Amino acid sequence: MYIKKQRLLTPGPTPLHPKALQAMMGSDIHHRTEDFRNLYRAVLADLKEVMGTSHDVLALVASGTGAMEASVANFLSPGDRVIVCSAGKFGERWAEIAKAFGLNAVVLTEEYGGAVSPDRLAAALAAEPNVRAVFVQASETSTGAAHDVRSMGEAVKKTDAIFIVDAITGLGTMPLDIHGWGLDIVIGGSQKAFMIPPGLAFLSISPKAWALAETSKLPRYYFDLKKEKKSAAGGESSWTPNTSLLLALAESLKYIKSIGMDKLVANAQMLAEATRAAVVALGLELFSPDSPAASATAVKSPKGLDSGAIVKDFRKRFGSVIADGQGSMKGQIFRIAHLGYFDFPDLFGVIAELEIILAAQGQPVKFGTGVAAAQQVYAEAALAKEIVTA
Repeated sequence: MYIKKQRLLTPGPTPLHPKALQAMMGSDIHHRTEDFRNLYRAVLADLKEVMGTSHDVLALVASGTGAMEASVANFLSPGDRVIVCSAGKFGERWAEIAKAFGLNAVVLTEEYGGAVSPDRLAAALAAEPNVRAVFVQASETSTGAAHDVRSMGEAVKKTDAIFIVDAITGLGTMPLDIHGWGLDIVIGGSQKAFMIPPGLAFLSISPKAWALAETSKLPRYYFDLKKEKKSAAGGESSWTPNTSLLLALAESLKYIKSIGMDKLVANAQMLAEATRAAVVALGLELFSPDSPAASATAVKSPKGLDSGAIVKDFRKRFGSVIADGQGSMKGQIFRIAHLGYFDFPDLFGVIAELEIILAAQGQPVKFGTGVAAAQQVYAEAALAKEIVTA
C-alpha cells in the first residue's frame, strides 16, 4: 500500500524535528519543580546562544503576535510617535497593534512584493526627531520579501528610538546580528525555523529597550515583561508554562547548536536560491524578485490560473502542503517555505510535483527543467565544498 507523506512547505508550522517529537510524547524528566527550573534556564540560555546575544531573552506562552503586542505594551506610552515599516500582511499587523494601543504611527508602506528601503526610513527618522520606536518585519512571509535589517538598524542606532524586529520567520533563515546591527527587540516563534508546533514566542531585549520601559505607561497584565524577567531569573515563568513545548524546544535547540545557527541559515538560503532558479527555469515569475526572503519563496501564478488551484492540486495529488497568497494576493501567488527541517530532498520532490501540476493545468512544461535548475544550485555548492575539503 502506498502511503502519502505529507510535505508541509508552507510558511506556517514546519515539520517536527524527530527528537522534538519524541520529547513531546514522553520524557524521562520528572515534573518536579527543580527539574522544570533547570529546563527553563537551559532553554533561555540556549535561545540566547543560537540568537547570538547576551541581551535578556524571555519566553511567552503565546503565538508570535503575543510577543509583538508585548513589545509595544512594555516600552511605549499613549501618543508616542513611532514608525511602522509595512510591506505586507504582517507589517499591517504592526500598524494595527500600534493603533490599538493609541500610538501616533507614521506608516511607511510599500507595495506587496517590495520592501521599505533604509533610505526612506532614514529620511522619516530625520523628519520625526521624537520617534520612540521603529517596527519592521525581517522577513515578510506574506509576500516572500525581506527587509534590509542591517542598514535599517544603522539608521535607528543614530537616534533615541528603539528598533523592534519581527524575526518570527527571519531567525534561522537570514543573518541577524543583534548587537552589531542595533536590534533592540528581536521576536521569534516556536513553529518556524525552530521546528516545533506553535504556542511559544520569545524575544530578546536590549538595555536601551529596558531603559525605555521605565517610562512606559501602556497597560499590560499577562504580557508584563518586567514580571517575566523577574520570574525567569528564578527559573520560572510568570504564568502556567507549556511544558511539552519547552521540552520540544530544548531538543530543537540542541539540534540547532549541533549544526550551528549559521548552517541552518545557509540551508534556508540555498533552498530559497534553488527554488527561485527552478521557478524561473519553468517560466514562472517571482513575486519579490528585488528583495527575496529565504524563509519562503512567493511565485506568481501563470496568467489565467488561480494559485488556489495549484495549492489544492499539491495536496490532492501528492499530500504536499504549500500556501496560497494572503489578503489581496489570494489566488494570485503561491508560497513555498524553506524554514527549519526542510532539506534538498524535499525541494527536489516539490519542484517535480510542481512541474506535473502545471502540466495538468494546461501549462507548457518540459519535465525536469525546474528540478535540473534546483539540482544545479545544489551541485555547485556541494561539489565546491567537496573540492575545498578534499
